[in-house]
Order: sequence, then structure tokens, then C-alpha cells
Amino acid sequence: MKKMRTILHIDFDSFFASVEQQEHKEFRGKPLGVTAAHSRTCIIAASREAKTFGVITGSRAFEAYKKCPFLLLTPAHFTKYYEVSKKFLMICQRFSPYIEVFSIDELFMDVTRTAVLFGGVERLIRFLKEAIKQEIGEYITISVGVSHNKLLAKVASGLHKPDGIVMINPDDVETVYRMIALTDICGIGFRIARRLQMMGVFHPIDLRRVSEKQLAAEFGTHEARFLSHIAWARDETAVVTFGNSQTIKSVGRNYCLPKNEDNQRIILQRVFALCEEIGTKLRKLHKKARGIGFSLRGERNELSRHAGKIYMDNGRELFEHCFTWYHQWQWNEMVRQISVWVFHLEDSTALPVQLFPFEQKYEKAIHCVDAINDRFGKHTIYSGFLLYADKLTTVPNGFLADKLERTELASMYIR
Repeated sequence: MKKMRTILHIDFDSFFASVEQQEHKEFRGKPLGVTAAHSRTCIIAASREAKTFGVITGSRAFEAYKKCPFLLLTPAHFTKYYEVSKKFLMICQRFSPYIEVFSIDELFMDVTRTAVLFGGVERLIRFLKEAIKQEIGEYITISVGVSHNKLLAKVASGLHKPDGIVMINPDDVETVYRMIALTDICGIGFRIARRLQMMGVFHPIDLRRVSEKQLAAEFGTHEARFLSHIAWARDETAVVTFGNSQTIKSVGRNYCLPKNEDNQRIILQRVFALCEEIGTKLRKLHKKARGIGFSLRGERNELSRHAGKIYMDNGRELFEHCFTWYHQWQWNEMVRQISVWVFHLEDSTALPVQLFPFEQKYEKAIHCVDAINDRFGKHTIYSGFLLYADKLTTVPNGFLADKLERTELASMYIR
């Protein structure tokens, strides 16, 4: 008989706000909203004190002030949150080698084989919470869900926040499914929930009354199978260790300008900076790309992509493609968002070396610049075209979507 697994879903409580409160004593015990980096109007995280007043993620500042007139606001600092997340990951590795990072503030941990080493799963969680308190800070807490699969473990972690521990056993599923909302299940958003409600499904338990054939007629075969598995709390997916080698198929960056920009020089400087950033990432990943895509969004939207035979890993070559498209589009309008991405990647070590001496010297010069910037800071040496331009920096986002960032995080794992 197959042994039942023990899976933890560990979720930070009000993570961004808690990190700010840990670092800034003047924020502690007070309602706090963390705003998007380029804006003081959109609240992307609220402290537990702010949540008691009804301030929620996605609120606009003026809406939040109506609910909580003495709300404090602070801009997000994703690099700081990422550092805390890395410390947390290192702590978690003491308790299990089987860890799957789900986002910057949550992860799954399979403790089926290791819980016994700590006197059981409840004692393991207590040790984990104490380690966080001692090594990261007393203002940063976690809620933990425990079950025999990832689906139920994630549901459990949201049932008693903050600083809670909830276990869902197989016999508890029906009771839990009757009390939670459809959107409490990971993978069911508001749109899908609305369509399910039109079918008479208001709680996860109600899914058991709908056949997979009926679900397929409404949602398609793939989504129907997913919803059918949810109905019976089936989830055999493994905790995928984040340190395992991952195939990188593309590298890119979306950049939303702080304001609508119609200065064409500034727009091109941003495009060049993004191309330089992607080139740097490719070199650090030891990759080259032969495909590139470019998009500008503003008063109108334009997008082009091309795959050639020549592999690239430097910003100058990438920018030449983007600049050609910029002229082809006859762009002279406002821009709000810029996207640059590369695809069809190949390991640089598997490609032929540069043939001509000039190309070899240029490649060596680029790697020399990389080494200097790694040692003394990202913008120690940069193109003269970017003189007086704002320096763009990549900051970790909540989903750790950046390929280089995920690769560097994976390297922290114990092999």
C-alpha cells in the first residue's frame, strides 16, 4: 500500500508589509499599505492591521483612506523582499530537501520522510516558525497548511491566518469543501467561479454533482479534467524541487514607464537599456538567441518578432533589430509599455567561436565589462547613449518570473 504523503504549504502573512514593519519600527502595529514601485495610488499589499479596516490588495489609495484615514503608505522594495525570501529558503532546507518555490512568499515542502526526524510534523513546524523568528524577525510570520497533497495543503494554509497551522485529513475534505468559496481553490479565478455559479456550483463540494462531460461542454476538456480532480480533492503532482535544472526557452523583460512618454530619445534609451539587460542575462546564463521580439504600447500597439540564423548575446545587436522595427513602424507617438524578448536559445559553449579578430576582441570586451559591473555595480560601465538616462534595474517580482533570478535561486539548493 502506498504511503500517504505529508505536504506543507507555507505562506507568509502580509509578506511585503511585514518586511517593511520588521525593518521600520515606526510602521509596527499600524495600518500600512505597500504601493507599486512607480505609483502611490495602487496598494499591492496591506498589513494585518490595515486588513482589519477592510484595506485589501488592489485597492486604490483614495478608496483605502475612506476605510482607514490614518493609513500609512510606503513604496515596494522587491529586492529587499527577495533577500528575505532567500533567507527563508535556506532555513527550509534544514527540514526537507523537497521544496517547490511557488512565489516570492510561498512554497510547498514534502516532509513525508523527514518529519519523523523532528518528532512529527507539528514539532517540525514549531521549529520552523522559531527559526524564522530568530533569524529573520519576530514581525514576519507564516501560515502553514498540512495535507496529503498540494491542492489541500494550499487550501489549508488560508483557513487560519495569520500565524496559523491547519491540517486537512482525508476525512475532513467534505466539511472543508462545504465552508470555503470556489475562489479559495488555486486555479479557480473569479471568471471561472462566476460561470460555475451559473451552473449551480457555489462551493467546491457542489462540483461533485456536475459530470466531467457537462464541465467539458462549458470549459473544454483540459479545464473540465482539472475541475473534476478538484471536486474529489485529487492531486498526485509531486513537489518539484526548485533546484532541479530547468529548461530556459526565452528571456525577456516588460517595462512600464512611470508616465506616458512621448520623448522619442527617452523611449529609445529605454529600449536600448532593456536590450543591454537581456544581453547581460543571456551571458550569465551562458546562452545565445537567434530569435527576438519587440513591442511598443501606447497610443497604438505594435509588435514584431524574427528568428534568423545568427545567434546573439549582446545588447547592441538586439537593439539594431528593435531600431529597425521602430523605423518601419514610423513610430512618433506616446509609449506606455515596452517589451523586448529573445527566444530559440542555445548554449553558447555549443556554438562556433567568433571567426574574425574584431568579433573576438568585441566579445572579450563585453565579458570584461560584465566582470567590472559584477564587482563594482551594475552601471559602473555602460553605453554613452544612456548618459543622463534613468538607470533601469531588474527587481524580483512576486512570481519570480525572471529566468536568471530563478536560476540563481536554484543554485542555492543543497545538491
